[in-house]
Amino acid sequence: MKRTARALLLLLVIPGPANAELVLPEGFIAQVYVGGSGFESDLAQAVGGIPAASTLAFDDAGMLYLARTGRRYSGGDVEALWPIYRVPPGGAHLTRDSEPRFLHGPPLPNPQVAAIRAGRELFLTTFDRDRQIGVLYRMLDGTIELFAGGTPPPGRPPLLRQPEGAAVDAEGNLYVADRGDGRIVRLDALGRVLDPRWLSVPRPRVLAMGHRGDLWVGSDGSAEAPWQSGPGAIWRVGPGGAAQVVLRGPIPAGMSVGPGGHLFVADRHAGHIFALSPDGTRRDFARFTDGDAPRGLCFAPVSVGTRRAGIAGDLFVVIIRRGAWPLNEVIRISGPFDRLVGPQAAGR
Repeated sequence: MKRTARALLLLLVIPGPANAELVLPEGFIAQVYVGGSGFESDLAQAVGGIPAASTLAFDDAGMLYLARTGRRYSGGDVEALWPIYRVPPGGAHLTRDSEPRFLHGPPLPNPQVAAIRAGRELFLTTFDRDRQIGVLYRMLDGTIELFAGGTPPPGRPPLLRQPEGAAVDAEGNLYVADRGDGRIVRLDALGRVLDPRWLSVPRPRVLAMGHRGDLWVGSDGSAEAPWQSGPGAIWRVGPGGAAQVVLRGPIPAGMSVGPGGHLFVADRHAGHIFALSPDGTRRDFARFTDGDAPRGLCFAPVSVGTRRAGIAGDLFVVIIRRGAWPLNEVIRISGPFDRLVGPQAAGR
């Protein structure tokens, strides 16, 4: 029997004249995990939060990494150059005075959090828009090194032009979405190129690795920028390399694999989060109202550190409040995710 009950949850700690509603399935609750104040601008008056961030990931210790969103998709004289945020277990409320305590690693141009490997290694992507050269960095304990990409030898094309998301398989190999070249690049555990065009996809941007080695690829399709409308697509590549389009239409702003192998997708344009089964069955999960929208999401891993912090298996979502994209908050959604996907999905 299909569940029809819904619970309306008022999210607290939201600055402004009115609270916003988030519609969740019965048994789920949400709360602000990372918020901020004092960062308001002309475009984000009366809305609290931290400077815009669209990508996030957890390590096994329960540390949350967030990348401040820069000018990755539009030109301009100002290049966004800053470190990423690292938030300890329990969350945080940032102010202009306290923000430096949460900055981690060296400043990078337009960084994005791409993937976590082995629960410790953080991978970040950046690119130079003018030179059309991209880089995949590896960061461990705040120390950063070039892992792949960068300026090529004279006369050779760059390995990466506009790298975005990445995913890691069970052997430690990395898959990098190169939006500028419309391809997925496959690297070995040391960063050596295994296949420079492992898969051709129009404007791939977000990746997620499934529990059984299947790779999910989120494409912007015909959209020139992720905030623009246009038919996107979600691909699934099986362990044997066979690729198929599972869903057309939504432009996924963020993806993360949850219980039963279901892919949870943030649809910024529709203001929804939905779950997608390996066979393409879609189930709506969360609906945002009052101009709010999801931007990126990830599940906290199940580890000793996240269990100790009480966040293991919870879903974390970067959200835009009332359309004020310059400031974002991170919310934590807890609940019976195993029950949500059902026994059929869990048995796959």
